[in-house]
Order: sequence, then structure tokens, then C-alpha cells
Amino acid sequence: MAAPDPPKNFQTYHAAFHTTRWSVVLAAQGKSSRDAFQSLEALCQQYWPPLYAYVRQSGHPVHDAQDLTQAFFARLLEKDWLTAADRAQGRFRSFLLMALKHFLANEWDRRQTQKRGGGVEIISLDMEAAEQIPIPDPKVVSGEAWYDRRWAMTLLETVMHRLREEHEATGRLAQYEQLKPCLTAERGAVDYAALGAALHMEPASARSAVHRLRKRFREVFREEVAGTVADPRDVDDEMRAVIAALGTE
Repeated sequence: MAAPDPPKNFQTYHAAFHTTRWSVVLAAQGKSSRDAFQSLEALCQQYWPPLYAYVRQSGHPVHDAQDLTQAFFARLLEKDWLTAADRAQGRFRSFLLMALKHFLANEWDRRQTQKRGGGVEIISLDMEAAEQIPIPDPKVVSGEAWYDRRWAMTLLETVMHRLREEHEATGRLAQYEQLKPCLTAERGAVDYAALGAALHMEPASARSAVHRLRKRFREVFREEVAGTVADPRDVDDEMRAVIAALGTE
């Protein structure tokens, strides 16, 4: 499935908050902070697909799931729910799922969606993309497992979007498109002679270009993960969790 387009305000928030967003939000607990609100809004804009997927996996049909997801974000952004966020377990991924479960169990049910949630739009959700998110059989894949996988896929899409933008900004978009498949190629599987010919460079230069792209991918991946944890010491564990989720079906 093609990655959905980034939210309307993604560029503005992304530049300022990609390494500090969740820690900024937690640091502002109980206080009024425009930076914290923008950080939280940016995170919500980026990570709505896993939440929507969880709601769908919980048995709600498409339109109810869309309304419930919008209503959840409205409640999250308008109310003081951040006081429930635990810095000791400060992963945004875990906090969002906990808050969503509470919301679905105690705040809303499907019969209330239209009455109380219909028409609410706090952040922009790409509903066309939402309808394309596959929903596996809950008897085969649990809602929590599918949420984690969709989270990992969303993070990966963000990383790839950033890499594409960087190359486009420097006039190297065509090169990026040629090099991109090398990110997932097995060790020793890249034909550097053929790649070099396609890029009009020597095989050794093609090898160096692949090495640089892989290195930059790791850097951006780490930055994006760092933006979703409260403590830098949690980054490595969260990276492993994301990678593990990507490996599940």
C-alpha cells in the first residue's frame, strides 16, 4: 500500500520537534505551553493511522471508526489527559494506546459516535488513506499487535518521506529512486556494476552512495524514534520494538 501523504502541517511541526516532541509534551504536564500543544498535535497528525487501525480491529465499521478516531483526538487535545502520561514509561506509542482503550471503554460507544463525535475535526485525517488500511482477522492478529505493526509502518513511511524530501531538495531525487531498493536488499545482493551504470558512475561510487543512504536512513530512523520517547535511554529499546513489529505479519 502506498504511504499516505503527510498531514497539512507536517512540514512546519516536523522541522522543530522531530527529536524532542514527546519529551516537550511531558515536560509541560499541568502547564499551558504552545510548544507542547504543537508537539502533541504534530505527533497526533503523524500517528493517527495506528489508532484508526486499532479502532477498526476492535470491530467498528469504517465510518464509525473515522468518527471515533477524530473524537478521540478532539478529547486528547482539548482535555487534560496528559496528566495520565507516566514519565517512567514514557513512550508515546504506549500512552496513545492506553488513552484510546480508556476512551473506547468509558467515554464513547458506537451508538454515540454520530451524536457526539460526528463532524468533529481537530486534526486532518486522510480518510481515503484510512479506508485502504488493511484490517486482519482479529482471531489471527490481536488489536495490540496490529496497532504496533501499523505504528512501525507509519514511522517507516515518515523516515522514507524525509529521505525523499532531502534528496529532492538537493536535486538528487532520481538518484534516490534508484538507490532506495538497496535499503532492503540483502547483504551482497546489490549489483553495484549495474547500479553504477544506471547512475552513470563507477561501481565504487555506487557502493559509496548506497553506504551513505543506509547511514542516513539509520540516523533519520533514530531521530524519529527519539521523538516518541521521553528518555534518550529508551531509544534503543524502542527501535528494537519497532523493528520487531515490522517483522510480524
